[in-house]
Amino acid sequence: MSETDDIFALARRLALEAGAIQRERYETALEIQTKSAAVDLVTEVDRACEALVVSAIEKERPDDAILAEEGSGRDVAGATWRWVIDPLDGTTNFAHGYPRFCVSIGVEREGEAHVGVVYDPLMGELYHAIQGRGAFRGEQAIRVSPETRLDRALLATGFAYDRRDSERDNMRNFGTMLKEARALRRDGSAALDLCYVACGRLDGYWELRLAPWDVAAGGLIVEEAGGRMSDMAGGDAHREGHTVVSSNGAIHDRMLEILEDA
Repeated sequence: MSETDDIFALARRLALEAGAIQRERYETALEIQTKSAAVDLVTEVDRACEALVVSAIEKERPDDAILAEEGSGRDVAGATWRWVIDPLDGTTNFAHGYPRFCVSIGVEREGEAHVGVVYDPLMGELYHAIQGRGAFRGEQAIRVSPETRLDRALLATGFAYDRRDSERDNMRNFGTMLKEARALRRDGSAALDLCYVACGRLDGYWELRLAPWDVAAGGLIVEEAGGRMSDMAGGDAHREGHTVVSSNGAIHDRMLEILEDA
C-alpha cells in the first residue's frame, strides 16, 4: 500500500470510531457549553471524538500536523501532511436530537486537499475521496447531478455563528436565491451539504465564512465527484475565511452571478 492508502485507511477507521461514539450518545443527556456566541455550541461528545482522532494520529503519524476545531491539534514545521478535523459537524443538531451531523476528516498534502472522509453515523453513510481517484459513498462511486437550470435546482445554505451581530448575515443571499431556485434547504452541517452535492442529492450549496475543517473533506469529495467549489469570486475556497460556493458545475456561474448581485 502507498502512504496515501495508509492515510486513507487511518482516516476511515477514525471516522467510524468517532461516529460510533456519536451514535451511542445520540439523544442522551449532554453537557452543552457555548464558544464564540450563544448559538455556537460544544458538547463533551465533540471533545471525546476529537480526543480519539487526534491521539490516534499523534501515535501513528507523529510527523504530521493537525488542525482540529476544538483546538487540540498541533503545528509541525515542514510537515508534508496536515489533518484537518471537525470531530462533530452539526453540534447544534446533535444537541437538539436533530438527526443531521457527521465526522469530517480531511488530509492535505503539501497544502492541497488529498484525502477526505465524511461519516454520517445515523445513516451509516461513509463518503470519501482521494485526489485523482474519484468520490464514493461506501463502495459506490458517486457523481454530481446533471441539472443545468437553477430554477429546477435544489440548493442548501447555512448561517454563520455571528449572524445576530454581523451585517453579512446571508439573509439577502437567502431571499434572492429562494426566488431563483426550485427549493432551498438549511440543514446545519456543511460537510454533509457538500457530500450531498457530490452525490447529486443537492445541486448546489453556499455559505459565508466557513472554517477549514468545514470544507477540507467535503470540498475534495465534491471535486472528485465532478463538481466545482469556489469562493464567491470564483477563486480558491480551500483557504480559511472564504465564502464557499459548491455545485454540480453546470449551475455554478449562475449561482455566483446571483450571489454577487445580492
